[in-house]
Amino acid sequence: MPFEGQSMLPAAKSMKQFEAIIEGPYTYGVLLDTHIAQLESLLDEARRRSKKILLHADLVQGLKNDEYAAEYLCQHIRPAGLISTRATVIQKAKQKGITAIQRVFLLDTNALEKSYQLLAKTKPDYIEVLPGVIPHIITEVAERTGIPIIAGGLIRSAQEVELALEAGATAVTTSNFDLIRHFGESLTRSKQ
Repeated sequence: MPFEGQSMLPAAKSMKQFEAIIEGPYTYGVLLDTHIAQLESLLDEARRRSKKILLHADLVQGLKNDEYAAEYLCQHIRPAGLISTRATVIQKAKQKGITAIQRVFLLDTNALEKSYQLLAKTKPDYIEVLPGVIPHIITEVAERTGIPIIAGGLIRSAQEVELALEAGATAVTTSNFDLIRHFGESLTRSKQ
């Protein structure tokens, strides 16, 4: 089962949030904004706690988001997955056996069509659709691509999480810690 049954992928935008994620009930988490000098120690600590981190490659400060950076991340940092808007990063992650998550921003019909072209080229393991609060688009992208969907962006309520999942999303990413706690409690109960 993808992400070991997690329907919520908690995302950290700060060290405090990252610490909360690795101390919490989730196996998988997303590291959004970090500095290159912190990466190795953060992922080592996550691994010590049996956590699997999906790293947003485009948001690593001090590292250009190109195929060489992706190669460095795959070989030396070794996250559970790389998230990127860049085709070269996704292709390098796939080549190195790292879960590749193509992030797409669906702002309008033109962006949606360009995303379909990009996805046909990169063939990622997952697609992160932003914003994730448009259930009918989640359904359309899942049906048209056949690639599992992660919904993210602008999700502010448990109902919006449920709607995204009902529309076909495999999981939802959020940095909203009220939602992370809410779904974490459910995850803890299901593991008992």
